[in-house]
Amino acid sequence: MHLYRTHNCGEISAKDENSQVRISGWVHRKRDHGSLVFVDLRDHFGLTQCVIDTSDSAFSIVESLRNESVVTITGIVKKRSAETINKNLSTGEIEVAIAEIIVQSAADTLPLQVNSDEDAGEETRLRYRYLDLRRSRPHQNIILRGQIIQSIRNRMIAQGFTEFQTPILTASSPEGARDFLVPARLHPGKFYALPQAPQQFKQLVMMSGFDKYFQIAPCFRDEDSRADRSPGEFYQLDLEMSFVDQADVFAAVQPVIKGVFEEFSDKKIDPDFVHISYADSLLKYGNDKPDLRIPIEIADVTDIFRGSDFSIFAQNIEKGAVVRAIPGPKCGSRAIADRMNGWAQSEGAPGLGYIIFAESEARGPVAKALGQEKANQIKQKLNLEDGDAVFFACAVEAEAVSLAGRARVRIGTEQNLIDENIFKFCWIVDFPMFEKDEQTGKIEFSHNPFSMPQGGMQALETQDPLAINAWQYDLVCNGIELSSGAIRNHLPEVMYRAFDIAGYGPEIVDEKFPAMINAFKFGAPPHGGIAPGIDRMVMLIADEPNIREIILFPMNGKAEDLMMSAPSSVEDKQLTELHIRKAIIQSKTQQS
Repeated sequence: MHLYRTHNCGEISAKDENSQVRISGWVHRKRDHGSLVFVDLRDHFGLTQCVIDTSDSAFSIVESLRNESVVTITGIVKKRSAETINKNLSTGEIEVAIAEIIVQSAADTLPLQVNSDEDAGEETRLRYRYLDLRRSRPHQNIILRGQIIQSIRNRMIAQGFTEFQTPILTASSPEGARDFLVPARLHPGKFYALPQAPQQFKQLVMMSGFDKYFQIAPCFRDEDSRADRSPGEFYQLDLEMSFVDQADVFAAVQPVIKGVFEEFSDKKIDPDFVHISYADSLLKYGNDKPDLRIPIEIADVTDIFRGSDFSIFAQNIEKGAVVRAIPGPKCGSRAIADRMNGWAQSEGAPGLGYIIFAESEARGPVAKALGQEKANQIKQKLNLEDGDAVFFACAVEAEAVSLAGRARVRIGTEQNLIDENIFKFCWIVDFPMFEKDEQTGKIEFSHNPFSMPQGGMQALETQDPLAINAWQYDLVCNGIELSSGAIRNHLPEVMYRAFDIAGYGPEIVDEKFPAMINAFKFGAPPHGGIAPGIDRMVMLIADEPNIREIILFPMNGKAEDLMMSAPSSVEDKQLTELHIRKAIIQSKTQQS
């Protein structure tokens, strides 16, 4: 007989009745029933009920066991009586009568309960993550993550993609977020950077003559934590293809994403990956990652309020403001209107104007000043009915877009308009190549500096930079951005010109992106790709609101690993080897 087990704790069944088995695992729970003590033994595979009589010689060992002690039990499989069968367990028809028990490792008093769903708080859970992961839901989340990654890998290989591994130590490049820097011991004063993404490497793979690349890539960005973003590091399905246009990339990635969601989720999958332009997304949904489960579309009603008797809006419009109307299905009550107005004020806005439609009449201060005719124009434009309401955001365009988008989500949530049992995907396309910094007036890249502008060199030479769109696209699911990608620029003259428009001369391009610009000069194929986020996909499929729930050993919101005590101080000797000297930086308060 094997030293530790003949079976795992999830596979013993009625067919094993009267056979001797040996199982090992953790003591999940003990239950004292007078003359009998039951021990639920748990391992990675499941749970088996074991039983011992108080008169048995091994009883004293069982009695002294704490939960989560690791033991090996040898015994005879017995069928349970009909009334004691547990249909929720794969092993629920049997129990093991304990003949021998060996304690492999005794557990100390537990800082959190493994055998319950009681939340011990994030700090305790992360500090003792190895205990937290023994709990059913976190354990299953990590198993699910592994299964999803394996499925993705199989699907990519089936499409003819080849898996590569790109470098982790690389050069720092200006890609939006802050780099994690690694001092180079052999090169005093110089640093490697951990890659924010394998962007340049995967393009260089295409220029190396390979056709379809992918990897499950670790990415590192020194940015703040959010519910759908892990601080420090994350993983993405990184892929790139040669001789493709935008439609080819969509055709390659959609079956992978759709197939994985169908394989691992019981929710419905909307088969239509609709295409929405960036401009339309901002107008209709108030952001570039719309939740299409909410059956509400925002509309621009600036012209209806222009020159109207509702002077607050009319005057703001003359100063450059716009008015966005957010439909409120079944929101036609003063209580809801006041609640929405209070919410807007809590968001930092002056408030939300509103009109209530009831008994073929428009009601409220806005309707009174605007007049019934114009109020009815709004009602018809938004396809509203009696019992509905409409809310208004009036501000400069960027502020009105943002407030209207948040109000749309608020209404959808409060009115239970969101179908929680479906995944709705969409492609956001036609992103602007450039944008203007409102504070400095400087033209900057809006999305990805390596993208091909729509219209190519001619567009860069002849069009207003702010009117140029790029072959850039995002994949969005239920209001969460899953992925960004683009058809890449592959021409050196286009790269130089695009960076010139953004204020970077050719010497900057040559200095910051030497491999890329040089590779372009030796024959580069048209190519494009995308990088869906693994963490966010798993988060959606697992129906977890926080991304830390699907990461094996996550950091907290302050980018700290409480379990490993990272980041940590290092010895002066290590700093000396790296040619780094400590500097004590005093705050202004200390200096004064």
